[in-house]
Amino acid sequence: MYENHFGLTERPFSIAPDPRFLYMSPRHREALAHLLYGVGEGGGFVQLTGEVGTGKTTVCRCLLEQLPGGVDVALILNPRLTGLELIASLCDELGVDYPAGTTSTKVLIDALNQRLLQAHAEGRRTVMIIDEAQNLSAEALEQVRLLTNLETNREKLLQIILIGQPELRELLARDDLRQLSQRITARCHLVPIGRAETAAYIRHRLQVCGATEALFSERAVDLVHRLSGGVPRLINVLCDRAMLGAFVEGKRRVDPAVVRRAAREVLPEEGVGRSGRRWWLLAAAVGFVAFLIAWQYPRLNHLLPVADPGLALEEPRPAPAAASPAPEVAVNEPSPATTPVRATGDGAGDDAVAGVAALEGLPADESLQRLLEQASP
Repeated sequence: MYENHFGLTERPFSIAPDPRFLYMSPRHREALAHLLYGVGEGGGFVQLTGEVGTGKTTVCRCLLEQLPGGVDVALILNPRLTGLELIASLCDELGVDYPAGTTSTKVLIDALNQRLLQAHAEGRRTVMIIDEAQNLSAEALEQVRLLTNLETNREKLLQIILIGQPELRELLARDDLRQLSQRITARCHLVPIGRAETAAYIRHRLQVCGATEALFSERAVDLVHRLSGGVPRLINVLCDRAMLGAFVEGKRRVDPAVVRRAAREVLPEEGVGRSGRRWWLLAAAVGFVAFLIAWQYPRLNHLLPVADPGLALEEPRPAPAAASPAPEVAVNEPSPATTPVRATGDGAGDDAVAGVAALEGLPADESLQRLLEQASP
């Protein structure tokens, strides 16, 4: 819709995992190198993890485009399978023939093993990639481990790449899965990108679509990075909506105001508007408490107990001399109890202090509402 307005050939911020738009940050290059290493070496597992939207699937697609010749790939996108279903899916991806409707794991494994041996004899490698691997059941994971037992005397017949969210690391750290974890030969974890990388990421995607000038101001890029947290998927969503907003408003460049409006439409409220309002309410509440204490201070001051100046200046009178000194006896007398002095007055000071104390621990917006109620006549 806005492509012609900005002189672009296509939308630059689609969330589809198109390898043409892959911005190779240092961490993404490292992840791709790990995957290519795993494919080239053969045997064992390669593990790639990262938060949602950090580019795992896009790196995987880039891997598929860069695979050398002589590599057969089975891509499993739906890992919520039983062990038997997982083996059947692997056979389907590799074009393995097996009896229709079979429910025998042995039949499937035998057919798969024959296919892998044939590929090995032809000098071909076979790779299984499981996306969203954190959703694998314990049964399926055990079956995946057993697949690595398919081997010749010199090397494994199947290379397995596990791609998933951070929960995958927690899953593989379980004691009952330690045998599988010990077979992982390479691990890589993707993290959100920094501010400089966010600017380069936006610039890269715009240039792929034919942009010849900066379509986002520097302040707009700062805001995009802060609101998205450096997560590429959120950067795409936010920038796409911001460019649409700039087009609707007839602007040739995206500015911070456009980004803020776009963020309110596409990002979770908790991360955009509510956080700012919460801090504003907290600051307002603290300021109002300080004002209320200062306002009530003159009324509280006269309630404090003050010593009588006349008593302080009175000279002690000497005691009459005794006829003969009496023997001294040490007596430990209890100190006189101190009776708290309660000031008498209209009670406004006490009410103010008690009201302020009662606000501790309340949310900022509720605290402000309570303060306004106390201050009103």
